[in-house]
Parts: sequence; C-alpha cells; structure tokens
Amino acid sequence: MKLKFVLFTLLMCSIGLAQSKGTVSGTILDKESNNQPLPFANVVIKGTSIGVNTDMDGKYSINLNEGNYIIQFSFVGYENIEVPITIKSNETVVINKTLGSGNYTLKDVVVRAKVNREKATALLLEQKNAVAIKQSIGAQELSAKGISDVEEGLTKITGISKVDSKGLFIRGLEDRYNNLLINNLAVPSNSPFKKIIPLDQLPTDVVGYMDVFKTFNPDIYGDFSGATIDVTTSQPTESQTKISFGTGFTTNNNLSDFLLSNDATNTKSFFGFGGQERAIPKEYGTIPSARISNEFDSTWDVTKKQSPLNTSFGLSHSDKFEIGKNNQKLYYNFSTNFENKYQIREGVDRTFSQGQGIYDNNLNRKQFKFQTQSSALFGLQYKSDRLNLFTNSLFLKTTENIIQDQVGYTRTAVQNPNEFIRLNQYEETQFFTNQAFGNYKITADDKHSINAGISYTRTNYNQPDRKFVTGRLVNANQIETQYGSNNLIRQFFNIDNNFHLSGKFEYNLKFGKKEDLKNKLSFGYNGFAEYLISKFRFAFGKPNGASIPYNVAANNIDAEIQKDIAANRVYFQEESSSEYKTKVFQRADGVYTNLLIHLNEKLEFNTGIRLENTIREFKYRTISDPISSPYRKKNLDKLYVLPSLNIKYQATEKSNIRFAASKTYTKPVLFESLDINLINADGTTEIGNSNLINSENYNADLKFELFPTKNEMFAATLFAKYIDNPIERTIQASATGSGQTITYFNNDSATLFGAEFEVLLQLSRINENLKGLSFGFNTSLMLTEAVVNKNRVGYFDTYEKRDLQGASNWLINSDLKYEFSNNDKWKNTASLVYSVYGDRIFAVGVAGYDHIYEKPFNKLDFVWSSVIDKKWNLKFSVDNILNPVYRRELGTKNKIAIDEASLLLQSFQRGVGFSTSVSYTF
Repeated sequence: MKLKFVLFTLLMCSIGLAQSKGTVSGTILDKESNNQPLPFANVVIKGTSIGVNTDMDGKYSINLNEGNYIIQFSFVGYENIEVPITIKSNETVVINKTLGSGNYTLKDVVVRAKVNREKATALLLEQKNAVAIKQSIGAQELSAKGISDVEEGLTKITGISKVDSKGLFIRGLEDRYNNLLINNLAVPSNSPFKKIIPLDQLPTDVVGYMDVFKTFNPDIYGDFSGATIDVTTSQPTESQTKISFGTGFTTNNNLSDFLLSNDATNTKSFFGFGGQERAIPKEYGTIPSARISNEFDSTWDVTKKQSPLNTSFGLSHSDKFEIGKNNQKLYYNFSTNFENKYQIREGVDRTFSQGQGIYDNNLNRKQFKFQTQSSALFGLQYKSDRLNLFTNSLFLKTTENIIQDQVGYTRTAVQNPNEFIRLNQYEETQFFTNQAFGNYKITADDKHSINAGISYTRTNYNQPDRKFVTGRLVNANQIETQYGSNNLIRQFFNIDNNFHLSGKFEYNLKFGKKEDLKNKLSFGYNGFAEYLISKFRFAFGKPNGASIPYNVAANNIDAEIQKDIAANRVYFQEESSSEYKTKVFQRADGVYTNLLIHLNEKLEFNTGIRLENTIREFKYRTISDPISSPYRKKNLDKLYVLPSLNIKYQATEKSNIRFAASKTYTKPVLFESLDINLINADGTTEIGNSNLINSENYNADLKFELFPTKNEMFAATLFAKYIDNPIERTIQASATGSGQTITYFNNDSATLFGAEFEVLLQLSRINENLKGLSFGFNTSLMLTEAVVNKNRVGYFDTYEKRDLQGASNWLINSDLKYEFSNNDKWKNTASLVYSVYGDRIFAVGVAGYDHIYEKPFNKLDFVWSSVIDKKWNLKFSVDNILNPVYRRELGTKNKIAIDEASLLLQSFQRGVGFSTSVSYTF
C-alpha cells in the first residue's frame, strides 16, 4: 500500500513537472519620451510573486504555466495598466504597451529620467536612441571610477585627452576648437588663456551628467569644431547630506622643500582668500602717468618650508518639500568643495635664437606652485504637471602662488652661465553665474511646449604684482644684482568680464500619429553678449644715480630693497604706455529651426538651419597715441548661415548607422585676439593678434554603432573637416634675432580626415569566471594638412604644408574595470585607466626651424572605490603611475644647421600621486 502511494505521488509530480508552459513577452514604450523604449519598468503577474523589469530596450519575457492571468505594467509616476491574458502550451503571447503619466503628475517622471541619466547604462541607451552623434558620462560612472573633476571625467569619452593644465584636446584638436554650455546656456571662460572654463575646476559633486556633441545641431552655438560640452548640474531626487574629506601625496612634490611667497604663508591664503596685499598702489592712480610710488604692501621675500599633503573636503545637502495641491514639489540642493595642492616642476627651459641654430636661452627651471580651488552650488527646482523650473547659482574660485627660478644663460650670452631669474607670481580667477531655466507643456499631451532660460555671469582674472628679480647666482643662497637694467619688475594684469548675459527660448511642436507624436518641429533663439576690460600695467625699480652691484640672499631681498628705498637709492616708476587698457564687446545672436522626422520605424533624420550673427568690437590705443586720446575701434561682424543634417538608420534592433554634415565656425581664445604683449624676464614674450578672424569649418561624420547588451558597445566613425582660415600658434620672427615671441595667425586652410573606434565589453562573454570585469577602449586616428597663407604679415614659415597646429595624429584611452561585492552591503569597483596621445605641433616653425612639438605622454592611473551600506564611500587612487617626462622638443627636419647637442626645449615630471578620500551620506 505504501509503495502504491509513493508511485502515485511520483506520477503526480512528474505530470506537474511535465506540464507545458507558454510565454508572454513584449516591449514597453515611454509616452513622455516620444515613445522611446522604457527601461526598468515593472511587469508583474497580478496576485503572484512572478515579475521582471524591462531591459534597456524596454523588452520583457515571462514563462508561465497554462491558464488565465492578469499582467500589470507600472512605472514610478506613470499610470498602471492591467491586461488579462490566456497562456496556452508552447505559445507566445505578445503584449506591447505604452506607459504615460495619464492623470498623474509628471514631477516624478522627470526625477526618474534625471536619476537614470546619471547611470552609465541609461546614458548608453540614450546614445543609442538619439539622432545626433553624442556621447555622455554621468555621476554614477564618475563616482565608480573615483574621478574628482569634470575634466578628468571627460577623458573617458572617445577622442578626448588632456595633459597637465592645457585643457581638453578633442579629436586631436586643442582648446580653441571647443565650446562649453552649462545647463544648455552659454557661459564665459574665467581665464583669457582658455576658450572654456578649465574643467578641472568643476568638482564632480556639482555635476549630474555631461553630454559631448561631436556633430553640430542648430540649437547649439555655431562656434564649434572639436565638440560642444553641455554640463548639466546635479539636480536632487531625495533628502540627503554628504560630507567628504580627502588627502593626497605626490612623490617629489609633497613633504619636499618648497618655496612660497611670504604673502601666501597665512591662513587666508591656505584657503584661497589671500592676494589683497598685491593690489596696485593707489598712488599710481587709475590712468598711467609715469608716477613714482614705493608704497607696495606685497613683499619680495620667499619662505622655504616643507610642502604638506594635499587636502580636500566637501559638503552637500539636498531636500524636497510637498507644496500646494496635485503633489507639486520643491527641491533644493547645496554643495561646496575645496581643495589645495602643492606641485614642483623641474627641468630644462630653452629657446632657439632666430635662424642661428643655437640656443637663445638655455636655462634650468624649478617651479613651486601652490594651488587652491573652491566651488559652491545652490539650486532650487519646482516641478508640477506641466511646468518645471530650475535656478542655479554656481561660484568657482582658484588661486595659484608660483615661485619659479631659472638658472643658465639668456640672449646667447654663453659667457654668463649663472644668470638667475626669479618669478614671484599670484594668479586668481573668479566665476559666478546665476541661471534660471525650465520647460512648460502648453498642452497636456505635450504636443506644444516651450523651454527657455537666462544666465548672468561675471568673471575676473587677476595677476597682480607679478614680480621678477634677476642677477647672477653667486652660490646656492646668494645672488649678485643691481638696480636698473630690468632687474626689478612689477606687472599688474587684470581682465574683468563686467557682464556676460545669455539666454534661450525654444518652441516645440510634436506631430504624427496621435498615439505617438514622434516627429518634432522646433523654432528657437539663443545668444549671448559680454563686455570685458583688460588692463596691463608695469613698474620698474630704478637707481637714483649710479647703480652699484650688491650681494643678497634671494629669499630675503626685501629688507635690502626697503633699506635702499628709505635711503633714496632706488625707486619704482610706472612705465605703462597708452596700450595699457583694451575694451572688448562680443555678441552672438542665433535663430534656428530644426525638424525631426521619423520616416519609418528604422529611418529618422534631423535637419535644420541656424542664422548666427556675431559681433566683436575692440576699443584700444596704440603706443603712439596720447594716453587720454579717444579709443580707436576695430570691428569684426559677420552673419553665418549654418545648415546641419543628422540621419540615423536602425540597421537592426541593436545597431545604428549615422551620418552628419554641417557648417560651423571657430572663434579665437580671448588672449589670442588681444594686442597685449606679456613680457617675461628671460626675454620670451606672448602677444595676441586683434586682426584674427574666425575660422569657418565644414564637417562630415559617418558612424556605425552596435549595442550587443545594455552595457556593451562597439562603434566606428569616419569624419572629415575642412577649415578655412585656421587659427594657429606660431613663433614670430624677431627683427633683432633675440628673444622668442609666441603669437597667433590665420593661415590659409586645413583639411582633416579621421577615424574613431570605441569598444565597451563585458569580459564575462569570454569566460563566466570573468564576471564583473569590463574593458573599455577608444582611439582616434587623424591625418591633417595645413596650408600656409603666404600673403599674411610676418610670414616666415619654414614649411608651406604641414600638420595642423595643435592636432595629434592619434590618441588612445582605455580602462579595465572590476566590479564585485563582498556582501550585500559592501560593493567595490577597481579601475585601471590608461591614455596616450601622439606628437602634436605646439608652435609652427619659422625661419628655417622645424616645428616645436609636444611629445607623447603616457598616463596610467589606478582607482579603488568601495561603497559600504550605501553610506560610506571610500576611495584610493594612484595617479600617473608611469611618471613619464613631459617633453616639448624642436623637430628634426630643420632647414638650417643646428649647433646644439639637444633639441629638448622643455621638460618636467609630475610625480606619482597617491590619494585617499572618504565620504559619508546620511
């Protein structure tokens, strides 16, 4: 009897296990995003625990026993949908649905999109679905890779590299070819030497995500060739507070002998609030007139100390409130960050004499640089059914104290190999922007909508009391010097951007089938206006009577100078000329229309045209003008007609083919267009050129991309550019043959042909034991040819055709990432990141010399990040592991005989950096 019962039980179990199953599957679309696939939506069988989430393509699949069920589709903030289904053996039921807000408010939907946009997988999905060619990186990936600033984060994107303080090179093109938006609004640079804000000043805590547009669309500014970077500031989704602290050590930099100006040894300067003592004396007045004044508060003395560790700390807080009816919410966030660092750079510093094949200057340079960076962000957000409003205030401040010693000979004076030049320099930048922007659905179905914004920004660049001391090095502690002969120089350089006002307004009309409204027609305006004043003044220490040489300790020279001032043996007289002040007004106004059409399920195109009127006005005086004479004017006005076309063809569900073509232009960096002659004590100078005109660019891209899974990608791009009147850095031939002058010219034309390749691969597809490991690799290869304008003034170029100045022929970025968990509450990410770029021309060769090249720089970093209990975040990183030598060299294809043994012009090592940080979120 027992045996029969066991057999009966086994038979029933076998029948149950053998019961046939069916499948329900489909795709969920997002009505609020033009029926794009909706990832992470919930698909649940009502009354059971059976359920899944949709993947990055909005797809789902569930196996069920035969029977009748109710399937539920839901997403936070969207209306739920329930559908009865009948499952039959070995059959598949396909249920496709589109979720929308229905009668729910849209605020949570917006928040959801924002949170997802900070995730690498969501940004990859957006890249796949977008018509334009763009790449993005979000806060999640920045955090996982232990990246502390925006500039470093952007180097993880295909075709982007950077070295030291020279800004971003995109597709091998240097800083002048890039443009920057913050929250889709134009902002100015806070440095006259950079086209955009040095993005290492933006900590990742203030960033939600960043879009990099490598092809042009009519709704972004026409000043575009390398890329337009749009930084979206962080926008909170929950109540939380985060506190962070970090410290770092770099070999041969920290805990080493360090020189620091006596002015910068106080607590205020440590936190970046010093520099007031360096203001120009009031006795000099606001207009130069050769006045004499010895009333300087800034000292010449230098303190020798041991450099401490680098430090950083940050604090952020966000919260939200329910207000009014219909679940309207108000969010706010606040973030502040500070860091300081100590750097030592040591190496050769040489220039060649014009056309003689010998060194003009042959110096060894040692530079001590103490830097601080501060930032603060405050944001408010209001969200309701149809209206989303945002306000942001962002403040950035940097300071840099530099003591630099150069020892060797200058101006070919080989007989004086112990000439000593000391630079004591303070530099400060400030950036303060206030922005208000938002979007409004005119109709509830979002068929008609507008988005608009306005931004008001002020910036300041200040380099006060830049001091030079020259003499002859007697021993390690003393120099022999005298008054006069440019041995004591004070310079005051300042640029105030009194206002930068930018704005945008766009109307959107969606049309097509009533249930999807996939097509969109846009009309809009965006533009900016700014007004800047630059001032450059200087004073010389002059002897009263005959100048007598004297010996003095280089670090303690101030007491000797003050004693001689009191004895009336020396005085400081301003010698600024009428060129001291320049006024600059710039404006760009663009109107555009843009049409997005889905021709069918696979083919869509985005085409439009932008009319952008640009104005650049200089008010200036020449050195021969009386200092009180009316300003001369120089205007450059032009209306650009800028068409664009972006086509996307969905070859398969996981692959796209894209084509883009456009016309754009390139403005020079501010300093490149200013007739300011910045003079160094070693005889080298840098001068702008107000006769520069904008380049005009013709661009084309063809791209194939494949997305095997939600977090994998392969992409290949071919691109081409033709640049009319490219702006290039060159060496100006000197009439005296002494002293190197860097300046800028328009040359005739340049052509670029390139290819980009990118791979993002999960190594588990190779072997299951490699689960958690991913490999990313991207490279850009480029051929360029620049043609010289033989008619330009000062044409001395050695070669008529050559590579484009500033462009690398190749670059590589790669990373190996390992994600693993010790337990449910402890997650880890380890990344090994490598980058390198090829030779690029720093300055075009003239007078028979080859070009000056920046040589390849290999950079390898390691970052370990741990998140414990979702509250503690611990990071450890090793930066610049290979510690290569940065080198700037004269090329080997010179047309004149070179009598020097080395072509190395500048070199230094950064050192290997070790840093750790901890943050706590509650």
